[in-house]
Order: sequence, then structure tokens, then C-alpha cells
Amino acid sequence: MSRILHTADWQIGRQYSRFEVEDAVVLAAARTSTVEKIAALAAAENVDAVLVAGDVFDAQGVSELTIRRLFNATSVFAGPWIMLPGNHDAALAESVWDRAERIGAIPANVHVIKEPGVLVLEEQGIAVLGAPLTQRQTYDDLTAWFDSAQTPAGLLRVGLAHGSVQGLLHEDVDSHNPIAADRAATAHLDYLALGDWHGFKQVDQRTVYSGTPEPDRFKDNGAGQVVLVDLPALGEPPVLSTRHVGQFIWLQWSAQLEVASDLDVLIERLQELEPNSVLSLKVSGQTDLAGQARLQRALAVAQARCRSVDCDVKDLRLEPTDEDIAALSADGYLGDVIAELRDREGDSPVAKDALVLLTSLLSKDAEVQA
Repeated sequence: MSRILHTADWQIGRQYSRFEVEDAVVLAAARTSTVEKIAALAAAENVDAVLVAGDVFDAQGVSELTIRRLFNATSVFAGPWIMLPGNHDAALAESVWDRAERIGAIPANVHVIKEPGVLVLEEQGIAVLGAPLTQRQTYDDLTAWFDSAQTPAGLLRVGLAHGSVQGLLHEDVDSHNPIAADRAATAHLDYLALGDWHGFKQVDQRTVYSGTPEPDRFKDNGAGQVVLVDLPALGEPPVLSTRHVGQFIWLQWSAQLEVASDLDVLIERLQELEPNSVLSLKVSGQTDLAGQARLQRALAVAQARCRSVDCDVKDLRLEPTDEDIAALSADGYLGDVIAELRDREGDSPVAKDALVLLTSLLSKDAEVQA
């Protein structure tokens, strides 16, 4: 029996421009430290090899420091690593892989498949059929040659590819870099390790997307895992198990506020967030000045405790109550303006909006003075 660890889509060097700089740096660094966790897991599980199904790097132009740090992160596992160029780090005439070779960053136990071919791992009992991308996009199925590929007798046939299984994935990722849905069967593969889809997905008994080991999107699709694959013998189905290695939890929430208890529920959820959470929150509905202040305080606490909390409140209407306005203690000219706007708000949306804006500004000014 042979055991492999299947992973993909590390996207080392990815930039997180939508986040605050402090958070972006930590999220980017997590992609490399997660590779360290993968290496430690591979050693602990006594795997025969680690297969990385494309997009090791996020871009061709990553820095030399990033390249060196990535390969340093693999050092805990001394067995063979097999890495495949994907669409982000395709094996171009001049690629990130060539730069890595020139600076001597690639360890001897790391095998990069830059050209289509069979990598024989005799000691591990595996023949790896690799289908690297040599350009970012192709409309040809680069795994087609697997069907006629010859491998040494007695070795398990394992395919390694990066692309879209046709007819399976979402329409916007179902055109470039196609892979036939039945490739494992037609090529008599014992296992087909795939990359490109960032979530875990088992296509059939022998064909699997491992997903990215460190979540990077607000999708509940099984990201943050690697796949341990036990291959009992030639022709026998693999035994699969997943291991969680991701460091951050990406969450996407929406909350509709209509009554005070809705805000209570949201604040309670914010208080229960794990410190490693990356939250995108959209709040809509309505609240009064007191509710707005409670929400802002809860968000400030969550933002300080968690990795990242981003809140979109553009659809949250401020509806000041009589008590809110009275508490502002506005007198003189401002008091007269507020009184006039309140008289007109029932008939004029503009007056209502002006009242909301004015009370909000006065509330913030009162908080600053306090």
C-alpha cells in the first residue's frame, strides 16, 4: 500500500488588497505557515509523497524571499514533494520555477513537473502522470495523453493536473483548462489529484479536488483541508480522509434589523466569534441612535479581538426616536431646525433624510464631547 498527501492552490505570494494593511500581511504570511503545517502532517502520517496540484505560487513575479521561504516551509517532510505548475504559475518560457532553480531554492527532494511526462517513484511504488500548464489558459485537455501513457509494471498510476472538470464546476470556471470528467477511468488511474477549484470536491471515487489549504474566499466549500489518500493496490479504490490545516475561518453574514431583539442576536453572535475569524458582515433594516451606538461598540470590540471584521451598513436606516432627539438637548437654532424637519418628515422624504443626518451628526458630536 502507498499513502500520498494531496494538496493544491497554495497561492503563495497572494496579496489581500481589500483588507487593512495589518490584516493583509498576516493573511498572506498564513499561506506559507500553513505549508509548514502540511509538511509536519506529512511527516506525522508517514506519507510516501506529497502531491501539489498546481498554483503553488500566486503569480510569476513573487519575490526571491517569498520563493525561498516557501521551499524552507517544506523542510520538515524529507520525502518527495511533487509540484505542478498551474494557471497562476504556469511553466512559461521564463517562469517563477526557472527563477527558483537559478537561485538554488528548490531542495533535492522537490520534483517540479514542468513538462508533460511520467515521474517514477520506484521506492514509493508510484508513477505520477503530470499535466502541467505551460500557459495560463488552454482549451485543450492536457490530460488526454494519460490514456495511452505507459508506466512501469506494478506501480500505482496517479494523475496530477490543474483545471476544470467539464460539466461539473460553475459555468465561469468551466471553459479554460478543461479536464474530461472520466479521465481517471479512461487512463486507468488509481487516483487523479486535481487543483484549481479552491474547495474540497470529490468528482468520483478516484478523482478529487483538494481545495486550497488556507481559505481565501467567503465560501463554505470545504477549503482549509488536505487529502490523505491510501492506495491499497493496483486497481483497488483509494481510501480518502481529510485533515484540517487552515488557520483562519472566513465567514460571510447578513443581518436584518427591525426590532431591538434583532440587534441583541447580532451582538451576541459577534461576541462569540473566534479570534481567527475573518468576517464580512452586511447589516440592513433600521435602528435608532441607541441601537447604532450599541452596534458600533460591538463591532469595535470584535475588530480588536478577531483577525478582520468588515461591516457594510449602507442599507441600515437610522430611525431616531423621540427619546433620541430629546436626549440630544438641541436648543436655539438647531432646536428650531429639528422641530421644523420633524413637522415635515411625514410628507417629505428629503426632510426625513435631513433629520436623520442631522441627528446622527449631533449624536457623534455628543459622543466626542463626552
